[in-house]
Amino acid sequence: MLEVIGIVIFVLLIGLSIALHEIGHLVPAKRFGVKVTEYMIGFGPTLMSRVRGETKYGVKAFPVGGYIRMIGMLPPSPGDPEGTARSMTTGRFATMVAQARQQSLDEVGPGDENRVFYRLPVHKRIIIMLGGPFMNLAFAFVLFAILLMGVGLPTPSMEVSSVGRCTPTPAQPSGAPLPSGKCPTGSLPAPAAAAGFEPGDVILAIDQVEYSDWYAATDWIREHPGETVTVTVERSGQPVDLTVTIGEATRPVYDESGAATDEVMTAGYIGLAPGSTWEPQPWTTVPAYMWDITVRSVEALISLPVRLFELVTETLLGGGERQVDSPVSVVGVSRIGGEVAAMDQPFRAKVATFLGLLASLNLFLFLFNLLPILPLDGGHVAGAAYEGIRRWLARITGRPDPGPVDVARLLPVAYVVAGVLLAMGVIVIWADLIKPISLG
Repeated sequence: MLEVIGIVIFVLLIGLSIALHEIGHLVPAKRFGVKVTEYMIGFGPTLMSRVRGETKYGVKAFPVGGYIRMIGMLPPSPGDPEGTARSMTTGRFATMVAQARQQSLDEVGPGDENRVFYRLPVHKRIIIMLGGPFMNLAFAFVLFAILLMGVGLPTPSMEVSSVGRCTPTPAQPSGAPLPSGKCPTGSLPAPAAAAGFEPGDVILAIDQVEYSDWYAATDWIREHPGETVTVTVERSGQPVDLTVTIGEATRPVYDESGAATDEVMTAGYIGLAPGSTWEPQPWTTVPAYMWDITVRSVEALISLPVRLFELVTETLLGGGERQVDSPVSVVGVSRIGGEVAAMDQPFRAKVATFLGLLASLNLFLFLFNLLPILPLDGGHVAGAAYEGIRRWLARITGRPDPGPVDVARLLPVAYVVAGVLLAMGVIVIWADLIKPISLG
């Protein structure tokens, strides 16, 4: 039941992200006088709609995107009379362009001639098209701020959550014992277990040196293998001294993303795992945290074709396990949201995971929509910017105004890109249905 509730909540939150994106286009478009005939969340059959003023607002069946319809997105072909498109064309693509141009012009009714998108100054068109992505960026910032400043981040406490049984090895970095209860080859019984540590103990001092930071205590332990020390803990409200000889453990070296590398390191080890507390962060951590996620998102965007190829060849066709960092659709993200809701975790941890997922999704949508290819927002921005540069060059060189850029000529490219994106979406959704990513 909790999983279903989590899925429903996350679908609604994705719908909110889409709605905000389209509001980012809608508000400046109306502010600049462009006639907007539709504002829709989702695609497919319309579930509900309402007309207010000159705009029809509605929700469609599939929450995988949204759109606003502005009249006059495509200008007339150079040389054509205003409001017309040449009917004499040759070739399939030319016919397609002419039909799309005529359809765009047919939306312009009497009195709307000066309310078309293509007549706007370049900077206003750029503002309209960037409005959607920047709404996702602003929403991501708000979500990250709530996560960091309100919920906080889990920070190791001085309380012992578990006591290890065996020392870690490169083959068994977790230090887990064999099913028989014995330690694996190359591993020894963990010093903490032999010294009598128990879950719930709160570390107070090591050799009478007080510690209030888990990382500082573990750094000292790692630097002093072989030494016998007295660790003072609080147990049931009373101080208890435990004598432990610090052992040695050889473990893999992990990179910044948490993945194990081929390198190993040997350091002092006693076998204690900390509990955690949630500590709110100052507002200054929000930009740095977002920048770190942005860098990772850009890397994920660059590697998307490779990840998609691996998803098809290794997982869908090869029968391999689904990688956690493989592409994921709205279906997959919603399912992860349901899995988070059903996990046996504190409510605060679930809220933090939800906020992190939704914020990262909005940040990725911001970056993805900035790609300078049609039909994405970045493609329209690139076209408007090119027009602005062309008109500026004509002005400083004394040449006639070249007029609007004929973006209709790029429609075949836009259709191909849209087809590729649709195919990618189908592949990822299919993978999310038959081999979903699991956090377990």
